[in-house]
Amino acid sequence: MIALVSRILKLAEGYRGRIRFAAVCSFLKAFLGKAPIVIAYYMIAGFIAGTVTGKSCVLAAAALVVCIALQCVFQNLADRMQSGAGFEMLADIRKKLGTHLRRMPMGFFSEGNIGRISSVLSTDMVFIEENLMTVLADLMSYLFSAAIFVVFMFVFDWRCGLLALLVTAVFFGIGEAMKKDTLAHSAERQDASEKVTNAVIDFTEGIGIIKTYNLLGEKSKELTDSFAENCEKNIRFEVDYTPWARAISLSYGLGSAAMLGLSWLLYRDGTLGLSMFIGMLLFVFELFSPLRAFYSQVARLTVMNACLDRIEALFAEPEMEPGGPGTIPETWNGPEIEFWGVDFGYDERVVLKDVSFAAGKNSMTALVGPSGSGKSTVANLLARFWDVGKGQILVRGVDIREVPLAALMDKISMVFQRVYLFRDTVYNNIALGRADATREEVEEAARKARCYDFIKALPDGFDTVIGEGGASLSGGEMQRISIARCILKDAPIVILDEATASVDADNESHIQAAISELVRGKTLLVIAHRLNTIEGADQILVLEDGRIAERGNHGTLMEQNGLYAAMVRKRSGIRSFAH
Repeated sequence: MIALVSRILKLAEGYRGRIRFAAVCSFLKAFLGKAPIVIAYYMIAGFIAGTVTGKSCVLAAAALVVCIALQCVFQNLADRMQSGAGFEMLADIRKKLGTHLRRMPMGFFSEGNIGRISSVLSTDMVFIEENLMTVLADLMSYLFSAAIFVVFMFVFDWRCGLLALLVTAVFFGIGEAMKKDTLAHSAERQDASEKVTNAVIDFTEGIGIIKTYNLLGEKSKELTDSFAENCEKNIRFEVDYTPWARAISLSYGLGSAAMLGLSWLLYRDGTLGLSMFIGMLLFVFELFSPLRAFYSQVARLTVMNACLDRIEALFAEPEMEPGGPGTIPETWNGPEIEFWGVDFGYDERVVLKDVSFAAGKNSMTALVGPSGSGKSTVANLLARFWDVGKGQILVRGVDIREVPLAALMDKISMVFQRVYLFRDTVYNNIALGRADATREEVEEAARKARCYDFIKALPDGFDTVIGEGGASLSGGEMQRISIARCILKDAPIVILDEATASVDADNESHIQAAISELVRGKTLLVIAHRLNTIEGADQILVLEDGRIAERGNHGTLMEQNGLYAAMVRKRSGIRSFAH
C-alpha cells in the first residue's frame, strides 16, 4: 500500500508541496474532529472527581466552538491547496502526451492504437484527475492519525499499545493481500474499458459500410458483447473486492472489541481508573477508524495503479528521432528530392525495396501502380511520417533526418483525398497554413483555390464555424479549403494524393484550377489514381511489390509496352489504383 502511495506521489512532482500542506491540514482537521471525545473525557472525569464547575462547562463549550472553527479553517485550506492541483497536474501530463504523440511514427496510429489513446485520455487520466488529490491528502492524514493513535495507546498503557500494534499488523496483512488481488482485477477492468472504446470507434467509423451491407445486427452484437464484457469485468471487480472489504470491517470490529475487553480487564484489576476506563469507552471506536478508512481506499488505489501502468506504457512507446540541427538551403541547383536505396517495412512486412529516384526543381513526378504497391508509402516517407529502414531521402541535398521535423515540413505541402477540417472558423482552417498570414493573404489564397465565392456565401463568411471534420461542407468544398491552406503555406514541394479522384464533375473543374494555382513553380509528387491526369508528368514511376518496375515519361513507357502500357490500355476498366 505504501508503495502505491509513493508511486502516485511521484506522479505529483511539482505539486508535492501543495499535497503535503493539504495532508497536514487534513490531519489537523481529523485530529480536531476527535476533540469532542477528549473534552467529553475530561468533563466525565471532572464529574467523577466532583471538580466540575460552571466555569469549566463554559470553557469546555468554548473549546468545542474553537475546535469546530479550526476544523473549518483547515478544511478550507486543504481544499484550496488541493482543489485545482489534480486538474493542473493532469493538464500538464496531457500536454506531455500530446508532445510525445506528435513525435511518434504514423505507423503507431495505424496499428489499432487509436482506441488505446482514447481510453487513456478519457478513462485513465479522468479517473486519476478526479481521485488523485482527495485520495492522497486523505491517505496521508489516515496514516499520520493511525501512527499517532498507536503511540498514544503505548502512553496510555503498554498492553493497550501492544494490542493496538497487533491489530494494525492484522489490518496491514489483509490490506496487502487485498491489494495484490485487486491489482490484477483493476488491470482487467481497464483493459475491458479500452476494448469498449475500440469497439465504439470501429462501429462509428464503419457505420456507413455496416448499414450498406446490412451488418447492423452482427456489428451491433459485437459492440453489445464489448459492453457486456466491460460490465462483467466491473461486476467481478466489485464481487472480488467485497470479501476483502468485509474482512477490513470485521478486523475493525474485532479490534475495537478486543481493545474494549482489555480495557475492562485492566479496569477490573485496578490498573485503570474509572475515568480512564470511561475515556477508553469513548475513544475505542475511533482508535482504528483511520486504518479502516485507509484500507477502504484500496480499490481506488489499485485502479489508479492500473491507470498509471497504461499511461506509462503509452509514454514508453518509442519516438522517432527528433532530427539533427541541420538546415535545408533556400537555394539549390541540384535535384529537389532524392531517394537513395530506400527500404521500408511495417514490422516484418517489407513495403519498399531499394527505391531510388530524383525529382528536379519545378518538375512533376507521378507514382502509379496497383493497390499496395507502395505509392503512398513513398510520399509518407518523404514527409517523414516514418523513418526509412535503409537508405537515404534527401531534400535539396540534405538528409531529412538531419534537420528538425518542423524545418522539413516548412518545405512540404500535402493535399490528401481525405480532407480533415477542424471545428473552427473557415478563416482559421485556412490560416493553419501560415500562422503569421494577414487576412488579405488568407482571402487571396481562398480566391486562388476557387473557394472564395462559396465561403462568402456562408452565414458568417470567413468567420463561419464549420463542423468537426468539415461536416457542414461538401467534399469538394472541403478539398478546396485544404488546397487554399497549402497555397497560403507556399511550400516549394507539394505532395498530391490525387484530389479529384473521388469528387463530382462540378467540383472537379474548380479543384483542378485550384491545384494549378497550388503547383505553379513547385516540385510536385503525385500519387496517381487516374492515369489520364499524369500523362504530362516529367517522370512516371511505376511501382510493383515495393519496387520501381518502370520509369520514364508517358511516351517512353508506352513504347516499352510493359506494365504501365497495360494499365493505360485497361484504364477504362480500372476503378482505382489507390494504395
